[in-house]
Amino acid sequence: MNPHVFREYDIRGHAERDFDDSFVRALGLSLGTFFTERGLKRIGIGRDCRLSSPRLHEALCAGLIETGLQLVDIGVGPTPLLYFAVHELDLDGGVQITGSHNPPDENGFKMMVGKGSLYGDDIEELRTVMKNERFHRAAGGSIEAIDPTPAYVKRAQEDIQLGRRDIRFAIDAGNGAGGPLALQTTRALGLNPVAMLCDMDGTFPVHHADPTEPETLEMLIDRVVKDGLELGFAYDGDADRVGVVDARGEVIWGDKLMIILSRALLKNHPGATIIGEVKCSQTMYDDIEAHGGRGVLWKTGHSLIKTKMKEEKALLAGEMSGHIFFADRYYGFDDAIYATLRILEIVSHSDVPLHEMLADVPQTFATPEIRVDCDDARKFELVQQIVDHYRPTHPLVDIDGARIQFEGGWGLVRASNTQPVLVLRFEADTEAGLESIRSEVESVLGRFRSS
Repeated sequence: MNPHVFREYDIRGHAERDFDDSFVRALGLSLGTFFTERGLKRIGIGRDCRLSSPRLHEALCAGLIETGLQLVDIGVGPTPLLYFAVHELDLDGGVQITGSHNPPDENGFKMMVGKGSLYGDDIEELRTVMKNERFHRAAGGSIEAIDPTPAYVKRAQEDIQLGRRDIRFAIDAGNGAGGPLALQTTRALGLNPVAMLCDMDGTFPVHHADPTEPETLEMLIDRVVKDGLELGFAYDGDADRVGVVDARGEVIWGDKLMIILSRALLKNHPGATIIGEVKCSQTMYDDIEAHGGRGVLWKTGHSLIKTKMKEEKALLAGEMSGHIFFADRYYGFDDAIYATLRILEIVSHSDVPLHEMLADVPQTFATPEIRVDCDDARKFELVQQIVDHYRPTHPLVDIDGARIQFEGGWGLVRASNTQPVLVLRFEADTEAGLESIRSEVESVLGRFRSS
């Protein structure tokens, strides 16, 4: 058993090397034990379109059924459809088999207990039960197929109020699991998106499905600019993250997108709490406060943010990576398709294009997320060394990595919970300041890595 597949908020690894049939069946037994010990019986199961997902689905379901659970199989689709099904069908929990934005030969499991995320100590409990083979077994397990797609589409039709339907936009689903549902939903609303890579293909043959990587947006940018579209949307492999490109072909990163969404929300909900994470621009938090909201800086991670939203009764949350969570008019989970609809709703009622909505935001100079390869066994140790180095001399937030405050800007070093990488980001008032902060932090990190 590779201990590194048990992450903070999900389980991920190489589909063949880490997840053979015996491991996945044991995971099903462990999950089934976890659910039955808490009196939970009816569990949703979904999977993405990766080539390994059918095998993992068969082995996982075998283990779960052996514990006596009643499974609801929603079939192949995006992770948010599984989340939606758990809420809409009032299920007791759920499991999505997905590698998200990771390479095609990887896969994993995102899990729910009740209507919330299964993460942290609960994932450690799963590992311990698997290791000790302390499984609950019971007769009566079953599986039935239910397609939640019609209910999802109907919900969107009832919720989204468009000012106009002639919006010119594209959707690049990256051949991931979200394409068919995105097209079905937007077309049901009377919209006519330009479809790009919206057919599912688990080999992801054209480009990597990760909207945080600028090179994966090149096709979308080219299409938006050449066709004179108003905007474009890109999804990751399981469509719980969205990337947005404006009419000029420029990327609107997650924190700037949150400014647009926050302003619209605060008009209807003055004083609302809105959550961001450690990679988000300071301008986002300042703008939320300036428009009468309460901005909360929190840890990165979909499970951690969803839990924090409930604690703070927040109506909206978002990450730089494109996870956008709506509790306003929705269930509080991250859903790239629903986020697309909410953005289109704003655009349909606006007299100005998307990029002009940000014209009054103070200009800063910032990097996108910078990912530095780093072995899983060492990445957290390196972050702690950065914290220890800067804490005596700089203001520092360490709730998730090290967000170091410099004069006129900040730098971040944190360990990814989904990949063997360190994630860096930098922001400053001037371009020279940005280069100075980035050079300083990368130099310190380089010394620690080589020692």
